[in-house]
Amino acid sequence: MSIDLATVQRFVEETAAEEIMVRFRRLAEHEIRAKEGGELVTAADIASEARLTRLLQDYLPGSLVVGEEGTSERPEVLELLQGSDPVWLIDPVDGTGNFAAGRPTFAVMVALVEKGVILASWIHEPSLERTAVAEAGSGAWIGDERLRAAAPVPLSDMRGTLHAGSFVGPELRRRIEAARKRLGAIPSLRCAGAEYVRLAAGSLHYGLFPEKAAESKDTGEIHYSLFTKMMPWDHAPGVLLFTEAGGLARTFDRRIYDPARRDTPGLLMAPDEASWEALHGVLLD
Repeated sequence: MSIDLATVQRFVEETAAEEIMVRFRRLAEHEIRAKEGGELVTAADIASEARLTRLLQDYLPGSLVVGEEGTSERPEVLELLQGSDPVWLIDPVDGTGNFAAGRPTFAVMVALVEKGVILASWIHEPSLERTAVAEAGSGAWIGDERLRAAAPVPLSDMRGTLHAGSFVGPELRRRIEAARKRLGAIPSLRCAGAEYVRLAAGSLHYGLFPEKAAESKDTGEIHYSLFTKMMPWDHAPGVLLFTEAGGLARTFDRRIYDPARRDTPGLLMAPDEASWEALHGVLLD
């Protein structure tokens, strides 16, 4: 299968411009609603996913689509990942809460998956007008800049994000909360796409807008992230980006991440094996 990365990038960027940014800070009240479970969905999410679905399936005949909004209406769509056909995973507006509130940290995420293997991914941040692209075996890039994950450092010097929320049991939540200070935990951006880009770049400033970066006193690196909400469109694009940038991504039970797996207990990213094991020991053992 031959995919032109630039063509898919154009699809994503044009969709963001014409379906998302035209609605940014212009949403009417009736264009925002809560889904079952309380998460928000907006008119931009619906329009973006519909457009990308059409473009991507036309571009790759015979391919299937698993999108966040389509799956919300028909959960059985997730079963498409169990088959042998290529599947496009789409998160049409990652960080919808930010988007609906008028905050600029949100992203469009797309990944192409076949038989559980992530072949390529795109994370576009419309407000920053940048797209991170990764292809299995070819590295992670923003334009001509190759992304590099942060180098390993001692556990005491690590910085990262811990996303526990309501998706873990009380014992694991207790361990995570107790480890926050020891592990240099930093606030979440509330957008997995933006989190993955700064993780793949190894730089905290990759998650900030220029004026915020200039104000920030934190010029350090970012080394790890832990996620417990495991929907495939939230992680397949970023896992490929991070691993192609040189990082290590494993599920809590030490397996390679497989977006088709339905029982994934959580995901931990780190610069290398030793760092991953050290984090795992503090958080999960």
